[in-house]
Amino acid sequence: MTSTIDARLDLEWVLNDEAHLIDEDRAGVPKDIPVSDGELFDAYSQAVMHAVETVTPSVVFIRATFMRNGQEGQGSGSGFIFTPDGYLLTNSHVVHGATNLEATLADGRTFSAELVGDDPETDLAVLRIDAPNLVAARLGDSQQVRTGQLVIAIGNPYGFQCSVTAGVVSALGRSLRANSGRLIDNVIQTDAALNPGNSGGPLVTSRGEVVGVNTAIIASAQGICFSTAINTAIYVASQLIQYGKVQRSLIGVSGQDTPLPRRLVRYHNLTEDSGVLVLDVQDGGPAAQAGLRPGDVIVAFGEKTVSGLDDLHRRLTDKQAGVPVGVTLLRGAMKRVLTVVPLAG
Repeated sequence: MTSTIDARLDLEWVLNDEAHLIDEDRAGVPKDIPVSDGELFDAYSQAVMHAVETVTPSVVFIRATFMRNGQEGQGSGSGFIFTPDGYLLTNSHVVHGATNLEATLADGRTFSAELVGDDPETDLAVLRIDAPNLVAARLGDSQQVRTGQLVIAIGNPYGFQCSVTAGVVSALGRSLRANSGRLIDNVIQTDAALNPGNSGGPLVTSRGEVVGVNTAIIASAQGICFSTAINTAIYVASQLIQYGKVQRSLIGVSGQDTPLPRRLVRYHNLTEDSGVLVLDVQDGGPAAQAGLRPGDVIVAFGEKTVSGLDDLHRRLTDKQAGVPVGVTLLRGAMKRVLTVVPLAG
């Protein structure tokens, strides 16, 4: 009984204290003026609303026209402006093969969109519109994202209205198979539900920074959704803008980012505390021929440090195809250097 009474007294003290703080915040405000909704919203709601208000002006509705078997059909999805001069990011599967593209902004304006390039390997595409007064989304750093972090998925699936869901990062470093058959590595898994038409929209933090491009949902599961990491998207977008395609080579491995034990970092005098954990090695591929195995951790490619998959992808340009290069890896506690000859991909 005593503990129950004490708990009630503690609760009353907390409530009274919060009321006192509200009174202090409203000092000088007449008592007959009701407390506004804004003052009553909790921190979670405030964070979501801030992110939505920040990013929504950058989110667009994309309508795509296709010709299939001699008949015209239409599809749609979402995207977002990431440069003030009209470049948009969306999913490849939203626009791939389209004969005509339109983008409708959050303010209702509609513009013809040009396909700059799309990359089915990462399910990303870049469009461009010629329009004034555009608001570009602020891009974050997906390497700073942590499991359990609040994220918000924003889309514009119908035009003239915004679709918002919120959740947390469920897991990092996932792999997702693209329509091309290639594994998209370093994917963010979240339970922020992706509504129909949200593909290509931004996944944002409570600060309103884009950390992912919403990509897919597992329909048979309960709230398992995936987003391509924004660091990957930035690299792909720069390639598409510059070349119209992503120029790359390959060594025949799939993997994910992994932290390194501090003792190994110190023992081998490494400059980074993370690398790429090899999950699978393609039979007969360059990595297999060089002797790489699942479980190896790649920490350098040539003279360049590899702290994660984004680094490794940046090293595997078309210029590396056919050129022998030393791949530094950790196998258990031992450091080894194997010579790999990447193939054009």
